[in-house]
Amino acid sequence: MNKREFLKTGFALGAGLVTAPVFAGDRIFNKNYLGQASGFTQVKLPYAYNALEPYIDAATMDVHYNWHHAGYTANLNKAATEEGLFDKSIEDILSSVSRYPASIRNNGGGFYNHNLFWEIMSPSGGKPPKGAFMRRINKAFGSFEDFRTQFSQKAASVFGSGWAWLIVQNGKLLITATPNQDNPLMDVAPEKGHPLLALDVWEHAYYLRYQNRRTDYIGAFWNVVDWQAVEGRLE
Repeated sequence: MNKREFLKTGFALGAGLVTAPVFAGDRIFNKNYLGQASGFTQVKLPYAYNALEPYIDAATMDVHYNWHHAGYTANLNKAATEEGLFDKSIEDILSSVSRYPASIRNNGGGFYNHNLFWEIMSPSGGKPPKGAFMRRINKAFGSFEDFRTQFSQKAASVFGSGWAWLIVQNGKLLITATPNQDNPLMDVAPEKGHPLLALDVWEHAYYLRYQNRRTDYIGAFWNVVDWQAVEGRLE
């Protein structure tokens, strides 16, 4: 077993996956994650696995999307079936997540967080926001550079696994962080609000390329942020 295969196996077990993958070229599929007739659907990756290189490598994207995110999606659907939650949106479920078992909180968060994460990145990202949104950032944080510094510090300071967020809270922009797969939509979050920007700082998001250099990964992230998509979430 080579290093990549070992890490995939370890990551999969860590996400609670025990089913055997089906390999098709460089892409990994799992039969349990495909062809669901109902339930919550993993967002389609809007770019190729290697599209964010050199900042996020293809091997990481492969493992992250096809194992971790797919695993959260499958496990959420299993838990939602048991709890009878398919008549609710994921946002509604998360807003009262304290009422449900840990399987809903962990997998619902992992499902929602990753759907957002893929969609606020782009191969053509990295260009600063413009116009009213830039003015709003400047007003909230002093400058765009100050915002980046504060967000990067928040992401770097997450102990263990978690996420850093830019949210709208009562009409104001705010930087916050959550542990594990929690997010600001949850009624258990320390700061609640509508997520605009998310950065995954679990080791599986960066370890294949950056090993323990989380700050390097955070710095690279700014080169792929799609600020048009982030601003669009304000609407």
